[in-house]
Amino acid sequence: MLILSLFWAWLAWNCYHPWRGKPEAFGVISFTFGLLVGELPLHFIVMEFLITIGLIASGGLYGLIDASAVLIAGASWLALAQFYSQADGARQDVLKAARQILGDNFIDAIPPERRRDIPDRPELPDLINPFAFQVPGVKRVRNVTYHEQDGRALKLDIFHQENLPPNAPVLLQIHGGAWVIGNKDQQALPLMGQLASRGWVCVTVQYRLSPGATFPDHIIDCKRALVWVKDHITEYGGDPNFIIATGGSAGGHLSALLTLSANDPAFQPGFESRDTRVQGAVPFYGIYDFTNSLGQRRHKGLEDLVGKRVLKCMLSDEPERWQQASPLFHVNESAPPMLLIHGEGDTLAPVEESRALYKVLRETPGVRAGLAELPYAQHAFELWYSRRSLQVIYALEYFLTALHEDYLKQR
Repeated sequence: MLILSLFWAWLAWNCYHPWRGKPEAFGVISFTFGLLVGELPLHFIVMEFLITIGLIASGGLYGLIDASAVLIAGASWLALAQFYSQADGARQDVLKAARQILGDNFIDAIPPERRRDIPDRPELPDLINPFAFQVPGVKRVRNVTYHEQDGRALKLDIFHQENLPPNAPVLLQIHGGAWVIGNKDQQALPLMGQLASRGWVCVTVQYRLSPGATFPDHIIDCKRALVWVKDHITEYGGDPNFIIATGGSAGGHLSALLTLSANDPAFQPGFESRDTRVQGAVPFYGIYDFTNSLGQRRHKGLEDLVGKRVLKCMLSDEPERWQQASPLFHVNESAPPMLLIHGEGDTLAPVEESRALYKVLRETPGVRAGLAELPYAQHAFELWYSRRSLQVIYALEYFLTALHEDYLKQR
């Protein structure tokens, strides 16, 4: 029991103090347990409590050492309970960042009929079953081909209300996975389910992955998907003139790059004349400067991955290609509103990446940007329903609804 309770104590400690140093493999371990325990703390408390009760009931615990083990376990449960309670602060963190873009009173400007149904707090069923992604009244259209490349069909999925909404705002979701893994099927489902249930049309896209793909293949595919959306989303009730880009990790990078490189012919071979502007972006925990020009990354793991598998050249040999792949170097005065979201406890993509991009955005005339830094939040924190992820989603709904209302007023 003592070894088990010490492991539980480490799980709780890791939520507050994720590994950030070397060896990098420890960071992956810290991320894995930190994400699971940090976003499902009550589930782990209940599981550990039941194991402890079972050991006591079976007579498996006795003596001073086991009594100490129970006390250690109890202390870890208290730590996890505290960790769970602080997740509510994520809502205000996102709203504070939104106010940097839209002003202090932006919520009051949202029409009451659109504002009143945004939830104030997570519902208990969502927290009990964090993987119940099917939302009543929302239809998912799967595997729609948006482009064929070298004999391979590239596909996307569309979420919308069963009764097609007219002229609905559109969310374009780009999945993560370090540009080498991942797919459109599992990521951002809570966000897309919530928005689709509230009248949005959400599109999640597939793109070619490395090492088979070499940058800029990834962003070219995302832009082709965007062009398809502009051409066809009216068939699903969406408004092609109001599209918000989002994504996490590699998807955060690609959604930011798509937003900041609008109409860049280098990323639009064969469709250079098409309009690839979007009306805003919400990138989650992305990498925004491959060159590490501001020293925001502490180790070289990303450089090895990007150099060997994604760009397939080293920074010292072709620095211009590394800059071309970095959203930081595409910031311009025409950029639409961008709200960056990043966990301070992220062990895979340091929060300094978002701070660097945010600084450049804020220093660029005419650009509106906000940064929500979420205390203790890990990489990929919003993969499933949790107290933190839902508070972020509800706050984002206020922000996105306000952006859409601004667009409607200007039409």
